[in-house]
Amino acid sequence: MLSRVDHQRHVLDQQRQPLQLGGALPLPVRIAVPGPAEPDAGVNVARTGYADSMRAVFVNCTLKASPEASNTAQLAGIVASALREQGVEITEFRLADLRLDHGVETRLSSEDEWPRVHDAIVESQILVVATPTWVGRPSSYAQQLLERLDAMIAETGPDGEPIAYGKVAGVVVTGNEDGAHHVISEVSGALVDIGFTIPGQAWTYWNRGPGPGPEYHETDEGHEWSAQTGRTMATRLAQVARALAAVR
Repeated sequence: MLSRVDHQRHVLDQQRQPLQLGGALPLPVRIAVPGPAEPDAGVNVARTGYADSMRAVFVNCTLKASPEASNTAQLAGIVASALREQGVEITEFRLADLRLDHGVETRLSSEDEWPRVHDAIVESQILVVATPTWVGRPSSYAQQLLERLDAMIAETGPDGEPIAYGKVAGVVVTGNEDGAHHVISEVSGALVDIGFTIPGQAWTYWNRGPGPGPEYHETDEGHEWSAQTGRTMATRLAQVARALAAVR
């Protein structure tokens, strides 16, 4: 039998062994989180951590109302498809199709359709904000979305925390000129203020580069990179959403 010191040396020697490429990778260490063995019937899985069924809400902030084609919707659709492949249920809204009041409260009038969007976000674990770039900034609908989401800071769940806590968010940006990183940072920063968690690389974008040029649907240039980045984004969102659900 190895002494404690010999055992520790043996473990260190094993850790120093070079990784053999092509072989099986070591399994990750799992940290047990205290909690009930089985969720009770009817429990809100988004708050208890047993999120077998994940939900994502996509909010398209294009200025184009349906049925006009949306470049932003096309790129966001790649992310949505990747999330569906991971078992995530998708709900989509195009704000240009809704009657929205301006303000920073959840319910402003009987004609206001924002509560539909709000309630869907509350029942989801993932939010994706998809916006075009206009004058180097998020669209006016994206700004209105953030203003309406601001009310969630004062809305709390049964645990007393703001209802955006424990939810993850990502950003999709399109535009035929540069500015995507600026738009991503503006939207992501606002979502963090509201309480959402932004995973690493939870975004994708497409733009033409400096100067005017074709729109997303008018060229194949850059599509492969944007699509691959979008699929990575979907994986990051799903992974972090499930990790947060497991400890809530």
